[in-house]
Amino acid sequence: MSRGCYAAACVAAALLSGCSLAPKYSPPPPPQVSSYKEAGDWMPATPADVQGRGPWWEAFGDPTLSHLEQQLAESNPDLRAAVARFEEARGVAIQARSNVFPTLDAGVSARRGKNSANTALSRALGGGVSHVQNDFVAGLNLSWEVDLFGRLRNTAAAAGAQAQASAADLAAVELSLQSELATDYFSLRGDDTTIQLLQDTIRVYDRAYELTRNRYQEGISAATDVDQADTLRQNARSQLAAVNLERAQLEHAIAVLLGKIPSGFTLEPGSLAGTPPPFDAGLPSKLLERRPDVGRAERAMAAANSQIGVAKAAWFPVFSLTGAGGFESVLSSSWFNAPSHFWSVGPSATVPLLDAGARYGLNKQARAQYDQAAATYRKTTLTAYQEVEDNLAGLHHLADQRKADEAAAASAQSSAYHADQRYEQGVADYVEVTTTHTAALNAQRDTISVRVAQMNAAVSLVRATGGGWTQDQLDRPVMP
Repeated sequence: MSRGCYAAACVAAALLSGCSLAPKYSPPPPPQVSSYKEAGDWMPATPADVQGRGPWWEAFGDPTLSHLEQQLAESNPDLRAAVARFEEARGVAIQARSNVFPTLDAGVSARRGKNSANTALSRALGGGVSHVQNDFVAGLNLSWEVDLFGRLRNTAAAAGAQAQASAADLAAVELSLQSELATDYFSLRGDDTTIQLLQDTIRVYDRAYELTRNRYQEGISAATDVDQADTLRQNARSQLAAVNLERAQLEHAIAVLLGKIPSGFTLEPGSLAGTPPPFDAGLPSKLLERRPDVGRAERAMAAANSQIGVAKAAWFPVFSLTGAGGFESVLSSSWFNAPSHFWSVGPSATVPLLDAGARYGLNKQARAQYDQAAATYRKTTLTAYQEVEDNLAGLHHLADQRKADEAAAASAQSSAYHADQRYEQGVADYVEVTTTHTAALNAQRDTISVRVAQMNAAVSLVRATGGGWTQDQLDRPVMP
């Protein structure tokens, strides 16, 4: 193809490729929410800008948790799969974008062949004689679909939006796994605290059992007292076994999150943090910019909007520009001589005439997919606000519950102490001792449970507010 013809074709195509049939898209406006209902007066107004910019789990001040979170980022299988899905979506977007531009192929061939002597052409040219000849070809082939109605550009835009949605999916998976690890970790530390409580309690119960048995042998206590003392300590042992089982299962779950074989992973016992650090939920008006699932839903809407343009373009002709040029000869010695040069260039058009409703169905499908994406976005935003309100309420009311549980535990321990004194003085039976000690142990376990719930509610609030993610990361997703 001559350089002048190629340039003219490019200019013509550029002039024709300025139309798009996709509706004008703008992100839906966020709901107008001035404050969180459950924040109330109990939560101090701490601007989010004063909080640390590092990984959110560092606010808990637990080096073991921070080390585990780092291992998760490096080894978790689900996170690796999410990264691969993002790379796949990005590859689809690159491929879709390439269709907007011309394709140019180079080809070289050398053939030698013999034609049939019995063809009409052979008989006309050589009197029924076959010929052996060579064919040497070297050339370039150009193909370019002129995107007059924006089909290719809207396809590329949709693929790009889907790649951004996949980047948000990756961030959502990462945040979910980080939160799951932190929740399992704090639950395990709660079990460590409960195990220590039960072990201390069993030692006390064992001493009480020995004292009661000695009193029985001396004729001071009844046999039922010995049985009740034994029941009390055996029940505590049963609870200890159940908590040990739960801890082992949590440890196995953490191992899998870190991409490790459970049999080769161990977490040494540790203590549960006293109280969760303060986390500011930020302004409600900014929430939807800090949730990767909301970002993903919005990008899905953008992709669906572009697909409407693709569907509309199906009603219009498809224009293409093709060209070829190179050298062809039957002799290798004259292959690249001027007389061996050839070229061709020309446009083509495909006009849809009859498809039995296929394009109509395609347009209805595209519209319906956009409506689904819009409804999903609306539901995702409502869920985002719900989760923040739920966890703010959780932190608020769990603080009240903990205060009440700690007071109840103190009263129960006092009751158990006085029951022991009354029993030793002979003014109470062992049923009272058993009842008060059981209540004291249950109250102490309730206090530990609410402490774990507080820590996990703080983790859930971090997850509900996006964990530091922002929508501007869709343009430059950070790979773990």
